[in-house]
Amino acid sequence: MSSKSGGAKRKLSDGSKIIADNRKARFNYSISETFEAGLMLVGSEVKSLRAGQGSLNDAYAQAKDGELFLVNLYIPSYLQAAHQQGHSTRRPRKLLLHKREIEKMSAAITRQGMTVVPLKMYFTDKGRVKVEIGLAQGKKMADKRETIKARSWARDKARLLRDKG
Repeated sequence: MSSKSGGAKRKLSDGSKIIADNRKARFNYSISETFEAGLMLVGSEVKSLRAGQGSLNDAYAQAKDGELFLVNLYIPSYLQAAHQQGHSTRRPRKLLLHKREIEKMSAAITRQGMTVVPLKMYFTDKGRVKVEIGLAQGKKMADKRETIKARSWARDKARLLRDKG
């Protein structure tokens, strides 16, 4: 999975600043449902994210003891916080969701073999870090080829319409 770091340059329609975007997730997975979740972070992690750093590469959610954790989320150490020992860059981070949402996702992971992948990480207007996560099913190679064809045709169609005026 790939992610693109944007920092304060890119914004959502509601004015939220995008930190990282998992662009490959929608290509590799078919997303059935999306949720917005908070992240439990320490201060140096938030400072690092405010600097526009962080990556959703290879990140996924894992259910454990009735809670959901985001595993493999990369947030680099904040250099000015070195005196505080910083933080571990790829530690599991707790997702803050309603209990029924956690139960729904845990059931889908165990029974249906689905995966919970992060799609976007952003700051809200209030300065909170949120993650948009999706309940996903892995795509087969044929489905990926179909996605490439559809994207290519949409690009060609737009080009033709633009050229004809």
